[in-house]
Amino acid sequence: MQADLILADVEAIRAKSPLVHNITNYVVMNTTANALLAIGASPVMAHSIEEVEDMVGIAGAIGGALVINIGTLSEKWIAAMDKAMRAANEKNVPIVFDPVGAGATPYRTDTCKQLLGSHRPSIIRGNASEVMALLNSDVTTKGVDSSATTDAALETAKLVADTYGCVVSVSGETDIITDGEKIIRVAQGHALMTRVTGLGCTASAITGAFAAVNKDTLAAAAHAMAVMGICGEIAAKKSAGPGTLQLHFYDALHNLDLSGVSEHLRA
Repeated sequence: MQADLILADVEAIRAKSPLVHNITNYVVMNTTANALLAIGASPVMAHSIEEVEDMVGIAGAIGGALVINIGTLSEKWIAAMDKAMRAANEKNVPIVFDPVGAGATPYRTDTCKQLLGSHRPSIIRGNASEVMALLNSDVTTKGVDSSATTDAALETAKLVADTYGCVVSVSGETDIITDGEKIIRVAQGHALMTRVTGLGCTASAITGAFAAVNKDTLAAAAHAMAVMGICGEIAAKKSAGPGTLQLHFYDALHNLDLSGVSEHLRA
């Protein structure tokens, strides 16, 4: 990866302000919306089955993406996700799918397999356990936290990418992004980020913004994870703990420039 190409995507987000339609969980709506605004995208949180198709249509008309996050599941939300994903495929709107907690309960795992089996995602972004659970029913997840490393998930991530014809982005101490053949490792971030709820979900939302401006989904996913990690590192230097980290993280997204990317990039 190159710093100038990463920043080119950031500048494209700021210039185009793509609409990122999120069907996401109650825990992170505010967090992810603020992060998308900070980087320059236009977030919308719409999960009612009566309007998701129309909202996806707007994203398709003006350039945007759909982010599906299964964090707080319900029967009605699953139906809305199904309808939104179908509309996104029909309108060529990129889909980022976050299988939050896959492997924790059969309901979560089966829901992921149902949605991914019926529709074509552009990028699947999750932690190692979640990604592994999509193919291996023996893998368990610790609530919504990973019980496996990204290295352990590499071969499964490649198989998931081949199975669903998409890019897979696995977050961890070292992020792994693969299309089934090519592999990009992103060694960014700070341990304090794991103490802030919703930063994994934020990574999925930010990935949606990058996918909206870069048709190369492998590059888009890798650039998104690099920016997440870099901004986490910048924020951590100014933070006394997880509370101030979140505030400084938004500022880092808003102020990110070429020198900031170049100074911190390790990929």
